[in-house]
Amino acid sequence: MAPGRRVLRIVLEYDGAGFSGWAAQPGLRTVEGVLRDALETLLRGPVELSVAGRTDAGVHASGQVLSVATAGDLAPERVLRGLAGLLPSDVAARAVEEAPPGFDARRDARARAYEYRVLCGPPSPLRRDRVLHHPARLDAEAMDRAAALVVGRHDFRAFTPTRTEHVFFHRTVTRCAWRRRGDELVLEIEADAFLRHMVRVLAGTMLLVGRGAWAPERLGALLEGAPRGAAGPTAPAHPLTLVAVRY
Repeated sequence: MAPGRRVLRIVLEYDGAGFSGWAAQPGLRTVEGVLRDALETLLRGPVELSVAGRTDAGVHASGQVLSVATAGDLAPERVLRGLAGLLPSDVAARAVEEAPPGFDARRDARARAYEYRVLCGPPSPLRRDRVLHHPARLDAEAMDRAAALVVGRHDFRAFTPTRTEHVFFHRTVTRCAWRRRGDELVLEIEADAFLRHMVRVLAGTMLLVGRGAWAPERLGALLEGAPRGAAGPTAPAHPLTLVAVRY
């Protein structure tokens, strides 16, 4: 964040289905692009944005955090009301507050938490945009054993695309477990940071464990720098949600 400028902290919720991810891209509708347009209109000048999690196309957020450096003096409650009138229906500011000078939503975040939802059993038309439908039985206990192996500091290069901007592949996962919620299995995962597609490849690999195609220990063997081709497929984006950021 630029020194000497006021900083706002905004908690965001959005439906990722209609966006080509967070980051602004020429000619594409992105969450960053929509937010920047609204904020610069509301605050009547350029803004500097930093976001805790750069979500991919199709990924949702219920607890995304954005920092906004601005010369504008509009009160936080007026910014919240103004954004409600300017933003489209698939993105919303849930809270706006003054942040300490120099606050940066990305740099200052200590952890991000995601959930990946799998529906077991009959399909649900009302949830088709939020869950991965898996009609066959899954071994939830084996999936949870595989998830437990992910906790700790590991080299996750097997779980991100080979062509990547990442230079360092070690991440520290503090929580990783499958939880049953009614007819859904939900992967809950929290880490200091994530590689691109990391949660989706982990989910796709653990689904192989759940189907009995892999033993849990096979996933564990990939956590010290195995190549991308050694892991399972990249699971679809639409069941994934960024749910919280810790500071």
